Amino acid sequence: MSSEMIERALATATQTKDIEFGDGVVAQTGALFQRLFASKRAQVVADENTFGAAGRAVMDSLKAAGVECAEPYVFPGHPTLYANWENVLNVRALVAEDPDAILVSIGSGTLNDLAKLASGQLDRPYMIVATAASVDGFASFGASIVKDGFKSTYSCPAPAGIVMDSSIMYGAPARLTATGYGDLIEKIPAGADWMLADALGIEAIDPIAWDLVQGPLRATLADPDAIARGDKDAIAKLGEGQIMSGLAMQEYQQSRPASGVGHHFSHVWEMEGQGLDWEPPLSHGFKVGIGTIASCAIWEEFLALTPDDFNVDRAQAAVKTPEEITQRVHEMVIPKIWDTATQFCLDKRVEGKELEDRIHLLAQQWPQLHERAEQQVVKPEEAMSMLKAAGAPYHPAQIKITKERLRKTHYQAQMIRTRYTVVDILTDLGLMDQVVDHLFSADGFWGRHSADWE
Repeated sequence: MSSEMIERALATATQTKDIEFGDGVVAQTGALFQRLFASKRAQVVADENTFGAAGRAVMDSLKAAGVECAEPYVFPGHPTLYANWENVLNVRALVAEDPDAILVSIGSGTLNDLAKLASGQLDRPYMIVATAASVDGFASFGASIVKDGFKSTYSCPAPAGIVMDSSIMYGAPARLTATGYGDLIEKIPAGADWMLADALGIEAIDPIAWDLVQGPLRATLADPDAIARGDKDAIAKLGEGQIMSGLAMQEYQQSRPASGVGHHFSHVWEMEGQGLDWEPPLSHGFKVGIGTIASCAIWEEFLALTPDDFNVDRAQAAVKTPEEITQRVHEMVIPKIWDTATQFCLDKRVEGKELEDRIHLLAQQWPQLHERAEQQVVKPEEAMSMLKAAGAPYHPAQIKITKERLRKTHYQAQMIRTRYTVVDILTDLGLMDQVVDHLFSADGFWGRHSADWE
């Protein structure tokens, strides 16, 4: 990552103030801490695996820079550490009684989220020393935490400082690198979702956030075989893409630049607890990767439409009443999110002239939108091949999602966020059932891959 790119991204970030990225930069941890926090004290938190990867180097760097350090708090390395509420409380307790203590988290997504939420609850900053290119959450706000068996994203600030040493990431377990690839690949169809919302006047593309994510994205994803074989340059590019994605979310103040309907598939399964009890737990990026394939397949169906399919009468006839929407949501999603999901669906509901105007605008924008989106998305077969080459799951059966459950998720994914995506335009057009039926038919995408479920 060039210093120019870092400076450009940091100029628009609202919470992250400084980044050390490159080979051997773990030695700069102490200097970064001093720049950010001056006379504060450091409380290092890690698990046995991440402390083994970078803990001694971090402690040596902090002490060499004259930073006062508490005894490191090291979680067991096995079983895999959970990002759950109990561990948030454990981490928060380390510094709660000392107003001058700053958490320095060493790890990947879980340890970052624990320190992020614990620090956010105490209204103080923290920093992360990343040990794997596994998530884009290093530089983003919000933490995904399991509470009462339910995974939710809690609002909290991004880290003030990030250290990402490519030589440390190079030594991370292959599954963590592959999960990072799965998280990042969804930015491709997510970009098309944003193009759609922009074309319909629903949510304009922010050029700065767009460039931060989409600028390095194709180069980052270009060589999945190199990711699988642990190529150092490829893993460094993956880490770069993750940081830029997180900084884009900071600039835009929400996750639209880095998240589309493919992420919604993952969020549904996470809310339902899929894989939380596995060892190691089923990663976010592995679920997102499968959601990416599903999203690309939906986009392929959408781009096969013509303006003749944009039928106002059919769309108006398909509009559900608020009561029907409420009933449908209660049938589809878990009770804990009934109220939230119902409100999201009601907020997105359009009818009458508003719906007619939207469909006419779609027809007007179709030539340009079709060309842009076709250049943006990849075929679902290509997404599947890329994930396979990177060593990530590439079929729902590999993460124990049945055909019936996947089919249901196509509808659930429209219900759990207000973000407008390809499943929303298909819902507005009254074509969602037709598209899903075709995807799961003998000659549809998932129908062609049915054998993998058997």
